[in-house]
Amino acid sequence: MSEDRGAERTRTRLRRDDRRRQLVGIGLQMLVDKPIQDLSLDDVAAEAGISRGLLFHYFPTKSDYYDAVIGAALRRVLRNVSPDDGAGPDVALPQFVERYIAQIERRRDFYMALVFGKGTLAVGGEGVDTHRMAIARRIATSLHLDEASLPIVHAWTAYVEDLALQWTADDRQSRPHRDDVVAHACQVLHALIGLDAPW
Repeated sequence: MSEDRGAERTRTRLRRDDRRRQLVGIGLQMLVDKPIQDLSLDDVAAEAGISRGLLFHYFPTKSDYYDAVIGAALRRVLRNVSPDDGAGPDVALPQFVERYIAQIERRRDFYMALVFGKGTLAVGGEGVDTHRMAIARRIATSLHLDEASLPIVHAWTAYVEDLALQWTADDRQSRPHRDDVVAHACQVLHALIGLDAPW
């Protein structure tokens, strides 16, 4: 039966954008179990029902493919941790912290491999810092902060990431309560931004 499915995949012709999306989607599925540098392009091509050579028609180099997969994974993380659209600052900030912690708790190994994986990965040509800046911009927008606050929010985002990684590494019995961690992170940003913050 699996051979029949493989034959069907081989006969399926997709438009260029659809094929690229399919290949990136396969990479995302595989990224759950292994770091990006261990992703086999032969396995990706086989799963898509195409040759390895044809994969390079859609992504000229291995690095181009890896960058596309990492970029898609980071965009997914951003969607998962972003506050609700239209949420006021008093709701948006704790939502972000709670969701960031939940994301890392749920997929800690995946997150570690994604953000701290071995190898030089361009991630859109600007490195993983782009991911943190994208999150910082989303938070700053949700809190109605101006551009001048962005470096502080960016640094705070890295702090929350580290806080979440440490919290999820601790034995469940010895962890502080999640609500306390969320409240602490929110208080830190409030202190960094200053008493005149609009929230």
